[in-house]
Amino acid sequence: MSVQKQSVSFTDAAYAFARELVEAGEYPNMSAAVSGELAKAKAERERERTVLEAELERRLALPLDRWEPVGDVSDVMAGARAHLAAMVRNT
Repeated sequence: MSVQKQSVSFTDAAYAFARELVEAGEYPNMSAAVSGELAKAKAERERERTVLEAELERRLALPLDRWEPVGDVSDVMAGARAHLAAMVRNT
């Protein structure tokens, strides 16, 4: 396994959390703590994605007469556009 060396900055809270993990013996050092917690976060995101995909597949397999109406398409699109615009403003 290759290792990439990178200088990063942490908030006080994030640094304290990583330090607590090391002090509790969960990881041997700060680098291992950060790498380990990132691996856990990646696995959790993958699990969430897998669950979402399974639910979408389940719903798409339903007969059309079992589908729930979502309302007017323009309302759905307006909500999606507003959400995307808010995301852009927050970046």
